[in-house]
Amino acid sequence: MVTVLVTVSLTLASALAQGQRTLLDEASRSAAKPAEVVYLYPEQITVPAGKTTTVALHFRIAPGLHINSHTPTGDELIPTILSIPDGSGVRLEGASYPPGAAFTLPADPSMKLSVYTGEFVVQARIDATTGEHLVEARLRYQACDRNACMPPRTITAAIDVIGK
Repeated sequence: MVTVLVTVSLTLASALAQGQRTLLDEASRSAAKPAEVVYLYPEQITVPAGKTTTVALHFRIAPGLHINSHTPTGDELIPTILSIPDGSGVRLEGASYPPGAAFTLPADPSMKLSVYTGEFVVQARIDATTGEHLVEARLRYQACDRNACMPPRTITAAIDVIGK
């Protein structure tokens, strides 16, 4: 009976340790992998309530990656698009995107792409109602390296918009 309990205890301890190692390995892998695109700033802005105002939203793309510009060179390519959800007290009247840089893939030199790399700024024209609004703007994009593209993603840009 004691042998069975010791064996079960050792097996259970080994399984728990293995599970912890797996969780630690997964955590370190995800912590080591930087985000493809991050929102930089502003965190808070004050705008005249009821008046369309242009706000510069700053983003950074991870080194070694690029994303399609807002106007990609092909219909099959996913454009970078900024949106603001309805009901947030802030309406997106429009956005101006930077021009994309020309990019050629080593695997297909005939295919010319229009991409963003490094840091880029979207000029968002917003209209806010009076009050303080925590807006979760969204940036949809598809990140690629020189060999492959990741699935399209949407990140959130949290901005405290104060309409006065």
